[in-house]
Amino acid sequence: MLVTNKETLIRASKEGFAVPAFNTQGGNYDIIWAICKAAEDLKSPVILAHYVATGAYSGHDWFVEVCKWCANKVSVPVSIHLDHGDGFDICMEALKLGFTSLMIDGSTKSIEENAAMTNEVIKVAKCFGVPVEAEIGELLRLDNLGTVMENKNIVDPEDVRRFLSLCNPDSLAIGIGNAHGYYKGEPDIHLEVMEAVRKFTDIPLVLHGCTGMREDIIKEAIKLGVSKINFGTEIRYKYVEHYEDGLKNLDHQGHSWKLSQYANEKLQEDVRKIIKLAGSEGKA
Repeated sequence: MLVTNKETLIRASKEGFAVPAFNTQGGNYDIIWAICKAAEDLKSPVILAHYVATGAYSGHDWFVEVCKWCANKVSVPVSIHLDHGDGFDICMEALKLGFTSLMIDGSTKSIEENAAMTNEVIKVAKCFGVPVEAEIGELLRLDNLGTVMENKNIVDPEDVRRFLSLCNPDSLAIGIGNAHGYYKGEPDIHLEVMEAVRKFTDIPLVLHGCTGMREDIIKEAIKLGVSKINFGTEIRYKYVEHYEDGLKNLDHQGHSWKLSQYANEKLQEDVRKIIKLAGSEGKA
């Protein structure tokens, strides 16, 4: 069923689990349906995440309609989330299209500019009952080999305190050495930053860049109040791997739906593993 995720994230933060958010590759039915099916099987709430760039092919409206169709075929809570919206306009477009969760990412800006941009989105989203995620501490970005493309910003807890004095988002992603893409070697994750932040706020926290992060680190972050964990790179690569495997080993006879079904069923196994890692099994 289609919902917002505000109440679920608050509950997750209090009860010590996280809601997994999955990259949907701009409305790919195989991926979205795999997420919803796995969530239904394990009775877990899930978040269908959408990056603006991945909507270039099929369109943001296509993504929303596929998500709505799939969400309404299952009984568990499913929310449609705009990930890393980089401005007011894209957030308003997403709101108009029917997204039930928005992220406004002003992490490259000053604290004051970031807070002002966040408040602008919150003011409108609140009228529609749609929660807003903000970010402070720009994430490290990696290329396919795990090489640093941008400098990381491990946020100062005092900057988080200042940011939250200027705005009141429903959830907050903070830079702790996490990254988008595949990590090269062991990522240098600073949980002590999260621990410090927890001393002055109970806002639900979000952990981006979970692909390749050690499971014990993710579990410890959840204990510290992370109520949403994001998996993007792993989902898109696993889907392609499963599709390639189907092309090589399945007697598909040129039927694309057989390949799609094969990849979908294989991806459900990957999604179930992430749900169990998040501790959200049975929390629907």
